[in-house]
Amino acid sequence: MKISIQLIKKLRQDSGAPIIRVKQVLQEIIGDLPADATHQALQAGEKKALEILRKEGFEKAEKKENRVTGAGIVETYIHATNTSGATVVLASETDFVARTSEFKNLAKEIAMQVTAIDPKNVDELLQSLWIKDEAKTVSDLVKEHMARFGENIKIQDFKRFQVLK
Repeated sequence: MKISIQLIKKLRQDSGAPIIRVKQVLQEIIGDLPADATHQALQAGEKKALEILRKEGFEKAEKKENRVTGAGIVETYIHATNTSGATVVLASETDFVARTSEFKNLAKEIAMQVTAIDPKNVDELLQSLWIKDEAKTVSDLVKEHMARFGENIKIQDFKRFQVLK
């Protein structure tokens, strides 16, 4: 079966894996399917490919966890009601990564998470289910970005604020 460019791009975006690796995994999984394969078979193959790519990304991320994070940003999120918000310090290895819009968006997502769940410390935050996709934790989210950037990323600190009632 011929693998579409759109599918390769989608899995690349979802996993952060290099395009060549995405194509290899897809070839291994759905390359042998007949041209008239059902939509369900294609979806199952796509899901399995994404699982493999994410696992590989997490393994790469774990190897980077002890590297020094000397750059980063401070990001804030204020809830739409203007009654709660959070500030997050998100660290990376280089300012090159810290300046990207994807890194800034990750920091904003984490600040939103802190505002929503009010964790007591970084460990509790990392173990919490991500509010936008409860199939993964905040730790999973950070590791996905570590795999994408090829750098260690750490939540150094956060503070949640709320108007007293």
